[in-house]
Amino acid sequence: MMAFVTLIFTFFIISSFSQANPIASLPQPNQSFNPNQILNQNQGRSCSYTVNIKTSCSSPSQTRDQISLAFGDAYGYQVYAPRLDDPYSRTFERCSTDTFQIKGPCTYPICYLYLYRRGYDGWVPESVTVSSYNYRPVSFYYNTGIPYGVWYGFDYCHGSSASTSTM
Repeated sequence: MMAFVTLIFTFFIISSFSQANPIASLPQPNQSFNPNQILNQNQGRSCSYTVNIKTSCSSPSQTRDQISLAFGDAYGYQVYAPRLDDPYSRTFERCSTDTFQIKGPCTYPICYLYLYRRGYDGWVPESVTVSSYNYRPVSFYYNTGIPYGVWYGFDYCHGSSASTSTM
């Protein structure tokens, strides 16, 4: 009977740890990132992506900051979207979600995403989700301000698991 209780207790402990949520990493600056450096053009094929950017409720009510986005895969396929901002259309307002349709080279599963901010309002993104026809959506959670003039985000391509950023 004692062996049975020990076995159940061990199973309970192992089950608890296996269901724990992974620790999400924080976005990092990447001083050497160059969005114009596309390694592979994918023979001219183009794919469509839906990008949802949720602005944090701790962000300024409106922003005039210039916001750019770059994401890609571990094989060098990269999608670059300069200047997503448009203060006249009220993009990136506090507590809102903006959706962008972006075309770019077809990628394998996306494993990195960077945002770039230039301006003085201090825009704060909460999350960015990229969807494509070929793969499951992938989300990157910021919930922190983007430093001025530096690519800032996540790179799960080299050694780290992207599971902390996927849905």
